[in-house]
Amino acid sequence: MGVCVRAVLRVLVLQAAWALGGGQLRYSVPEEAEGGTVVGRLAQDLGLEAGELEARRLRLVAKGRRASVEVSGASGALVVSSRLDREELCGKSAPCALRLEVLLERPLRVFHVELEVTDINDNAPLFPAARKNLSVSENSPPGSRFPLEGASDADIGANAQLSYKLSPSEHFALEVKSADENRKSLFLVLSKALDREAMPVHRLLLTASDGGRPSLSGTMELVVSVLDVNDNAPEFNQSVYKVQLSENAAEGTLVLRVSATDPDEGMNSEVTYTVTNVIPGRGKNLFLLDPSTGQMRLAGPLDFEDVRLYEIQVEAKDKGSPPLSGHCSVELEVLDVNDNAPEVWVTSLSVPVPEDAALGTVVALLSVSDRDSGANGRVRCAVWPAAPFGLVATFEGSYSLVLREALDRERVAEYEVEVRAEDGGAPPLRARRGLRVPVSDVNDNAPAFAQAVYTVLARENNAAGAELARLWARDPDEAGNGRVSYSLAEGVAGGASRSASSYVSVEAESGRLWALQPLDYEEVQVLQFEVRAVDAGEPALCGNATVQLFVVDENDNAPALLPPAGGGAGPWAGGASGSASAGPSASASLWAWAAWGWPAGQVVAKIRAVDADSGYNAWLRYELREPRGKGAFRVGLYSGEVSTARALEEADGPGQTLLIVVRDHGEPARSATATLSVSLGEGGEAALAAAAAGAGSSSSGLRPAAGAEGGGGGGAAATATNVWLVVAICAVSSLFLLALVLYGAWRCAPRAAVLSGPGPATLVCASEVGSWSYSQRQSRSLCVADGAGKSDLMVFSPNFPPPAGGAAKETPQDPPALLDTVSGTFFSPPIPPFRLP
Repeated sequence: MGVCVRAVLRVLVLQAAWALGGGQLRYSVPEEAEGGTVVGRLAQDLGLEAGELEARRLRLVAKGRRASVEVSGASGALVVSSRLDREELCGKSAPCALRLEVLLERPLRVFHVELEVTDINDNAPLFPAARKNLSVSENSPPGSRFPLEGASDADIGANAQLSYKLSPSEHFALEVKSADENRKSLFLVLSKALDREAMPVHRLLLTASDGGRPSLSGTMELVVSVLDVNDNAPEFNQSVYKVQLSENAAEGTLVLRVSATDPDEGMNSEVTYTVTNVIPGRGKNLFLLDPSTGQMRLAGPLDFEDVRLYEIQVEAKDKGSPPLSGHCSVELEVLDVNDNAPEVWVTSLSVPVPEDAALGTVVALLSVSDRDSGANGRVRCAVWPAAPFGLVATFEGSYSLVLREALDRERVAEYEVEVRAEDGGAPPLRARRGLRVPVSDVNDNAPAFAQAVYTVLARENNAAGAELARLWARDPDEAGNGRVSYSLAEGVAGGASRSASSYVSVEAESGRLWALQPLDYEEVQVLQFEVRAVDAGEPALCGNATVQLFVVDENDNAPALLPPAGGGAGPWAGGASGSASAGPSASASLWAWAAWGWPAGQVVAKIRAVDADSGYNAWLRYELREPRGKGAFRVGLYSGEVSTARALEEADGPGQTLLIVVRDHGEPARSATATLSVSLGEGGEAALAAAAAGAGSSSSGLRPAAGAEGGGGGGAAATATNVWLVVAICAVSSLFLLALVLYGAWRCAPRAAVLSGPGPATLVCASEVGSWSYSQRQSRSLCVADGAGKSDLMVFSPNFPPPAGGAAKETPQDPPALLDTVSGTFFSPPIPPFRLP
């Protein structure tokens, strides 16, 4: 309503002006007036009546532009025909006037009409763009100014007077400078330093408001992109990385991945990784770091026992100019694996150990360690064998090898001791350390002979200086404690008045038994003495052994014939030739008598002989040399009895001479010969001859025939003699058996355990066929002077062959009961024969 009033007033003003100005009409109409709005009463202002309009044909002629007004044909008013836009019609020109021509016909007249289009605030301020992008470096100093394009307003006047306002921002402010009232310069001012990493883009709203009423405004978005500057170093997500890795991890194992970020952008944010340092330094080549991904891998073997913790310095560097870098630390803890066996070291070894060392003596100090840790490094130790040494823990990892049992060097001279260690890993690992512990000697053993009594056999007639035997005493000690020297103690020489030292000697170093002079069995049969063995220890210890030296008989004595036993005159009497002596002789001439008619087997005489030797050497046999063939007489092979081989006849003559050889069994055999003259005759003549012989000599003996004439008294005498002879033989035999029993008991006593040859001792009488048994120690020969059917009773040594010569043998280290002799014979020495009268 107000608009219309204002328009009417303007028309009136224009009319008045037109009238005053000489016929030009001026109208004013606001822009954006609606169609049909009456601008002015053109016909009325021109002085035309209503009826004249149609007749004079009033019309409006526009010049050069489309007119937005027209003349209403009915009323002649100037009305708005289309939208009037001052900005379109006149732009920024002020005032905006449209020049119109009004034509009237009949008569033709031209009127000039000026239509001023007034401005209204119908245009808001308009910025060149709805958004403006600005790029500001983040290192721009505060106060920096960045020019902005202002807004434009199509309106004019007050409607085009603009004011600006910037949305609130702590970093930016708006500065407006007015060059004049129509031109203003805008600046965006940096009031606070930017940080792209904190806010890379700032969005601001710039508002322009005009001076119209109501005021219109326009806006423009300012997008301020903060340009990156390499002002941020790469930063790791952890300053310290902690990782654990087993020491048996394979090469190429991923250790970890480091990651660093750079809030910058572009090249400034591209990061490369490098390892700058590894502590300890020898681990520098153990790790490979990918420079682009940050993956760290194992490049070599780890060893917990060598290095338990690695500190790896890693650098991350960007590609800015200048580049910035960040750092982090990787702490790699190596986890232990039971890959190390225990180690056993001998720190001290006190050897050799005296065999009399006290229990608890420390032999060695040991150090045991395991480079692993925890249960893998806990070590258990033991010693094998468990005796005689043991382990004592002194403190952790240290042990003492001590003596637990008494030592005996003679039993064990050196010990191989093994110390075994085992850790607590799963599976456990083991180690062994061998120790050689020698035992030093102490003189705690006396020299000891292999046997308490040695039996040595030596042939008689041995050479002076001959080696009889070798004695050996064992001393299990060593060096001087076991070095033995031998000496001879005084002994008894059986059958001689001199001591044993006059016959034998002992070499001090070797124990050899030497003969100082030739031995004679007929002089000395047994030497018994002691040999002492003394060691060189401190104090010296000694041992003794008894040596029984038996002299072995040699066949160095020939048989000797004994004269006939004295029997007085009578039928038993006999005689010997004048050459027969009272003692033994190598040859003799004997005589005897016999009567014709004596039957076969009648004993005529008995040849008696002895041999000073013993054993086989004294075993005699009798042989008849003459006559040979079917003689009237024969001789007992071993008895020496001369008996009739057949019945005697007169054809045999008055007498016969017999040559009898007595030979021993020695090698070589020795012999003696006896010549026996036998006188033959009738029974009475024989008795007279016997009586004559008995009266002439008391040392001759003849044996008459059992059935001869006049022989009854002789037979009774012979019977009485045989009875006494049997009694004597039994008595002597009993005494001999008792002596054997006592001797055996003495030999079996513990002090003298002398070993003998095989088989028990046996006592047997020898028959004519020569069967024999042998005793252990003695030889006896029992000879009967007279009587029929009597035999020699002999006891011999063990059944060995007759001795033969040979080389001397040394006694072995474990000597037998019966030591070797110089000749090598092994039978026991015989005892000289004795005879019963």
